[in-house]
Order: sequence, then C-alpha cells, then structure tokens
Amino acid sequence: MTRDLDTLISWHSDWQGLKVAVLGLSVTGFSVADTLAELGAEVLVLSESATEEYQRLMPVLGAQLWIGDLDVVPAELAAFAPEVLIASPGFSPSHPIIAWTRTQGIALWGDIELAWRVRDKVLRADGTPAEWVLITGTNGKTTTTQLTASMLLAGGLRAAPCGNIGVPALDAVRDPAGFDVLVVELSSHQLWYLGLTDPVAQPVPYAATCLNLADDHLVWHGSAEAYREAKALVYRNTRVACVYNKADAATLRMVEEAEVVEGARAIGFGLGIPGPSDFGVVEGILADRAFLDDRRNSALELTTVRDLAAHGLSAPHIVQNILAAAALARSLGVEPGAIGAALDGFRLDAHRIEVVARAGGITWIDDSKATNPHAAQSSLRAFPGAIWIVGGDWKGVDVSALIAGAGATARAALVIGVDRGEVLEAFARHAPAVHVIEVVPGDTEEVMTRVVELAAGIAQDGDTVLLAPAAASFDQFRSYADRGHRFAEAVRQWIDQGSAGDAGGSTPLREA
Repeated sequence: MTRDLDTLISWHSDWQGLKVAVLGLSVTGFSVADTLAELGAEVLVLSESATEEYQRLMPVLGAQLWIGDLDVVPAELAAFAPEVLIASPGFSPSHPIIAWTRTQGIALWGDIELAWRVRDKVLRADGTPAEWVLITGTNGKTTTTQLTASMLLAGGLRAAPCGNIGVPALDAVRDPAGFDVLVVELSSHQLWYLGLTDPVAQPVPYAATCLNLADDHLVWHGSAEAYREAKALVYRNTRVACVYNKADAATLRMVEEAEVVEGARAIGFGLGIPGPSDFGVVEGILADRAFLDDRRNSALELTTVRDLAAHGLSAPHIVQNILAAAALARSLGVEPGAIGAALDGFRLDAHRIEVVARAGGITWIDDSKATNPHAAQSSLRAFPGAIWIVGGDWKGVDVSALIAGAGATARAALVIGVDRGEVLEAFARHAPAVHVIEVVPGDTEEVMTRVVELAAGIAQDGDTVLLAPAAASFDQFRSYADRGHRFAEAVRQWIDQGSAGDAGGSTPLREA
C-alpha cells in the first residue's frame, strides 16, 4: 500500500520503513541519508563515487550504498522501488534518473523540502520551530546570507546561515542547540525542486529576497524563463517581508506575481534615496524607511558608506547586499544599532573582491567568486579601468553584453579558459579599443603564473589587476576557490621575486 506522503510533515510523523532513494553523496546527500536513517526510513544511496569515510558510514547508519554509472537508471534503483527519491541539487531536470523518477510517478524531493517537513525536531522556548528567511539571486547570495545572520545574532537572536552556503539545512534543523531563525541560502537548483513540492510541505518563510536576476545555469534549467521561474519561487508563501531590488525590475515582478500570505509587505532596496517602505542611501548614509512608524517623513540611520569603506565593504554591489540583509533583519525586529555593530565586525569571504596585494603601484584583486557575467559586471563597475582577467566555463551564457558594456571600460583584458574563442570574438566585435591578451592554456599549475606575468608586464603605477572571470572554473581548476588561491599565490611569487619589469611573451590581439 502506497503511503500518504502528505502525513509526513513533522519529525514526529511515522517515517518508519519509508523507502527513499537518495541521489548523490555530497555533504547534502549525506545529511539527507543521515536524517532519514535517524527517522527509521529504509534508505538506498546512489552515487558515482564516495569517499572512504562515507563508504564506512553508510552501513553504520543502516543505509545501502550503490556506486556506479548514473547516466543510466540502475537496475538496483528500480528493484528497490522507492516511494520517494531525494536528489542532491546538482542533478538537472533532464538527468536520466530524474526523468525516470517523474515518469514512474515517484515523489521527487530536494533536501530543502525534507528539512521543512522535519523542521520541528528542535523547538524554541515558545514551542514553535525556528523561523525561516530565504535568500536567492544570481549573485550575492552567500554574502547576504552571512550578513543577515550576523545582524540577527547582533540583535540577540540565535541565527544560523545554512543551505547552499555550505551547511545543509537539515544539519541546522537537527542541531540540538536550536535556533530562532534559519537564514537559508537557496540556489536556483534547490528552488526548482521546491517547485515540485506538495502544498502541505511548501516552506512558509517569514521573509524572503531575490537579490537580482541575470542569465545563469541555462544549460541546467533549459532556458532563461525556466531559470527565472525557479528563482521566483523564493517568495512563495512569504508571511511578512518580500525584499526586492529596486534596480532590477524582474525581482519586483516576482513579488507582484507571488502567492504570499495576506499582509506580507514589499520592501525595496537600492543605492538611491529610499521611498516609504524602502532601504536606500541618502548623502552617504544607509537608511531604513520601511520599519518605523513615520516612514513617510523620516528614516533610520543604519551606517555610512565611509564606515563601510573602512572595512572594505563599500563597493556598490556589496552595499546593495548590506541593504537587503538589513531589510531582512529589520523585519525580524533587529534594532539599527545592532545592524551597525554587526557591520563593524563583518568581513567578506575569500575570493570576493579580496585585495591580494598592493605592490609596485599595482593593486591585485581576487574576485574569483564572480562566476557569471552579472557578478563580473559589478566588479568592473567597482574598479573602472582595471586590467581584467576573464574566461572559463560559460555554462551556456552569452558574454557579449558584458563585454559591450562594463567590459569595454577595462584598460586591458587577459582571456583565460579552454574555450576562449567566444570571448575573443566578443572583444573584437564590441570592444575593439581594449588591449586584449590571449593566455594560451597550459598545465593548471602554470596558468595563473603566466597570467600574473602578463598582467605585470602591461600594468602601470596606479593600475588594478582584477580577477573577475565571469565564468565557472571547472575547465581549468577544481573550483573558483582553487582558481583564486592559485592567482593569489602567483601574485605573491611575483612580488617575492621583485619582478616588476617587462614580462615579455604576451600575445596582443589588438592595441588601443
């Protein structure tokens, strides 16, 4: 007899014996398998590979582990006959196992749905589960998630950043310490899976935001429209505050079209003067005109751009992240003074507009986290006239608009990546005045050494060399972090060697 999955909406529901297949054994997949095993479900984990630790732990948990080719549906999966399949977010809608699951009528969940269903494992003092704040966007998700959690903590709330940020939501839900608020970063992949969720198990966030929208992950989603539709799901069922970007009309449309709880407010943020119910900037002061009684005639000061600059937080796109986070935190009652205190102690993660070094009159910036054109555009606007390092795995995204716009303001560009043709062609067509150097790929260990040599060879006193690739890293590096580490190490080596002279050997395709 098929189980009624609509009854499984609590940690204390009867999960015993539920047959669940878990697709993928990363950190997220392990958190799913571990949770289900604790609940008493019958679990089969499928993965193309597994660390020795995970292979050892699966039988300890009481879960079966199958390792093999996932490009076809394993016979073991069909024989297991799962009632539910929970997929790690990397598996796209077109993946053979995902397609098979849907045609078989098997329930398809993501880890976020499971986390919401069992969110009452640890309760607050008032007997209710932690509130959820949801954050997505093409860029700035992780920084805004960290900022929001920091502000909530400064305001006296027990808050945990989780989700796509690296800590699975299930781990936060099951933490015995308990939290008042979970700040959940959601990728478009996780949101797509939430789009399949039964109404009884759909998250009902306290507040939510989509920071911005630009083409990304188009191969995974199949189209720009499908990507947008996934992102828009972040606002569904929001109870109190739908925070949107006033400079990005797509995010306002998402709010306008969302099915929210009656009474939820639309709260805008932007770099201009804020209107009532907005957050913005007035003469260098970050201001809240949303969460105060006389919001039509007054505003509350949160911090100043000057103070942010002292902590390396004044780049325009970072200020936008701060305003969005402040709106979310203020919706939960955090006082302005606590927000200012949180910002005083906040530092950006590595590889996010990180100053690697200043030497020989040159500033070297690592923004390897700029893995799509929208993120790179923000970096280029923060550092106009930079020597720009660009290229990598484009994920189906057209780079032409970036190069025709912000890219054309670069003093020079060094093009990396295995597939450089599209980038070189875009410069030739849309920004012929930019001095372009093609970096012919070699071993991964050599790429950034060569890049730094070439950049140093054309850099002048006062120049900024900006690594903002606008693309994923997997064509040449293990990750964006690996790419950034190698860049920083190459810069340090160049400085240690005192090599401020002519690097030589560049391949200029055109001169300004």
